[in-house]
Amino acid sequence: MAPTKRPREEDNPSRSTTKKPRHGFKVGPDNLPDGTWRRKVIAIKKDLIHKAKVKKSYAKLKAREPLKDERNIYADDEDKADEAAKNEEREDAAEGEESVELHPQRKAMLDEPEADTATKTVPRYSNNSEDAKDRKRERGERRAAKPAYFAKELAFAEKQKAEQQARREEFERKEREKKAKIEERERFRRQMAKARSGGKNGQRKLGRESQVLLEKVKRVVGN
Repeated sequence: MAPTKRPREEDNPSRSTTKKPRHGFKVGPDNLPDGTWRRKVIAIKKDLIHKAKVKKSYAKLKAREPLKDERNIYADDEDKADEAAKNEEREDAAEGEESVELHPQRKAMLDEPEADTATKTVPRYSNNSEDAKDRKRERGERRAAKPAYFAKELAFAEKQKAEQQARREEFERKEREKKAKIEERERFRRQMAKARSGGKNGQRKLGRESQVLLEKVKRVVGN
């Protein structure tokens, strides 16, 4: 029996029809905890999606309604060049007229040497170290006045820490009271057992027993 040829991958319809699922795009890592950075990543992704939708709708609108008045760019450039040349000619003519009728004082001002004007125009911050220090201090204050990104998280953590400390102190106080009551009860039991035990003749020690009972009554009345 002659061997059969293996079908090509292009002829296999099952492979051609299968499509990989689209998971969309990612802006940041998926394992960010809930907080400022996760909210910022979500806001950036929403902004990008909104811009893409606006751009797509604008492209559809532009393809549907083409521009009606299409002008020749080169013709506009030529017109602008002609207008600029005419304006330059007018300015040259006006300057020529002004040069003919120049005022004597203005002529004297123009004839002054340039050295005097150079000495008058001194740069403001040339050698002023105090102004440089002030500017540096202002920049430092602005940099220090930036809002803390984790102020809410830190305040919430401090609040939780204070609540845990208060619960721990309350638990320790109750444990101390419970331990003191158990010790007091045990001490009273030992005293009563010792008072009720008979002496040499087998008689109960009423004086000692009455003292223990009196202390118990005082404690109960005081509480």
